[in-house]
This record gives sequence, structure tokens and C-alpha cells, in this order.
Amino acid sequence: MKYAIQWLRSLLFSIQMYIMMPLMALVYLPFAFFTYKAVFAYIKAYANYCRWTLRWMVGLKTEVRGEIPTDECLIASKHQSFLDVILIVSTATNPRFIIKRELHRMPIFHFFGKRMGNVPVKRGDRGRAIARMMADVKSGKIAKGQLVIYPQGTRIAPGVKAPYKIGTGLLYEQTGQDCVPAATNVGVFWPKRGVYRKPGVAVLEYLPPIKAGKPRDEFMAELEQVIEENSDRLMAEAGFVPER
Repeated sequence: MKYAIQWLRSLLFSIQMYIMMPLMALVYLPFAFFTYKAVFAYIKAYANYCRWTLRWMVGLKTEVRGEIPTDECLIASKHQSFLDVILIVSTATNPRFIIKRELHRMPIFHFFGKRMGNVPVKRGDRGRAIARMMADVKSGKIAKGQLVIYPQGTRIAPGVKAPYKIGTGLLYEQTGQDCVPAATNVGVFWPKRGVYRKPGVAVLEYLPPIKAGKPRDEFMAELEQVIEENSDRLMAEAGFVPER
């Protein structure tokens, strides 16, 4: 019975979360045509709304630790569910994401994503897309901020091992920016798939930056080590025990 009640609470949370996304977008839409500040105001308001409703509807609190990046940089984050996206959006100054081009076919994602400076990519086009984004920042078309990338390329469930893709190292070289790793345990509470959301405290932690200019292989090794070690620590803190 307890599980069924929590599942129902999780379902209601998910339904209202997706309903509120376009409704809140309509409020900010007239202003977003004229200033990108309204775009970031919308995504932060929506992310904070999700965190608020998640707490009282599901009993899942959220916590962000570490020094929140405010300067231009890369954020390379462990990706376990949509919740780590919400936590980054709610805290980083002007975050933008490297995302699949297919997502930009949705009207809301297309308009707000383009205005915030997201980088929609298809296979083989990442280099040109990043170059265009950096040119738009330099020209003032989009705001300076943090480019978010997920080094493993997709959501990875707790306890599952997956390689870190070299694209993050190439991006680190191409931008010449510091990289802020981010660890998380959100997948313990909000899984990769399914409706059920577990009560507790989900954490995203910004880690000390890796300075620009390191050799690519050295950077990738350090990035994987600090993200995996600290994500394992946060998951253990949440009571997760990996299968053997």
C-alpha cells in the first residue's frame, strides 16, 4: 500500500510538471522575444518550481553543493535522470546544453533553446555547431555562460558503468575553457525510466574546476576519476548499494 501511494504521488507530480512547462512558457514568451534574460528567468523559474513541487508532492528534497560556476566554463556532469538537468538549470548562471537536434523540433524547446544558446547537433556536426555558438557569444547574440555536456553521452543508471566519450576532451580543447565537473546521486531517487520517485535527499555537487590547457588524455582521466568517485560517494550517502 505504501508503495502504491508513493507511485500515485509520483505520477501526479510528473503530470503536473509537464503541464506547467508550456503554461509557464506562455507567461515569459512575450518578454523572451526581446531579451535573453527573460529566457533564463523562465527556465530557472520552471526548474525551481519542479524542485518545490517535488519536495511537497513526493517527499524528495534536493540539494546543490559546491561552488556554483558563474564565469564562462564547461560543466561536465554525471547524467542519471532529468533531475540533474533541473538542478543545473536552477543554479548555473546562464546554462546552455549540447542536445540532440530532434529535441529542437518541439516548438517550446526550439524557441527557448535557440534563445538561450543551446547547441543542437547531429552526427558529425558538433564542431561547426560549437563554433557557431562561440561566435554568437562573442557577437552578443546570446549571453555568456556555461556550456553543459554529459561525458557519457546519455543517462546512466546508478551502479552501471559506461565509458567517457572523447567528445568532451575535444570540446575542452576547442573552447579553451576551464571545466567544472559535477557529481550526483539523483538516479537513486529519480530513475532513468519509470514513474516512481523515491523520497529522500537528491544531491548535485559542483567539484573543483579542472583548469584549461591540460593534455586531452590527462584531462579525460582526471574528469572520469573525480566524477565517478564523487558520484559513488553521494550514492553511498543516499544508501545505494551496488549489485555484485
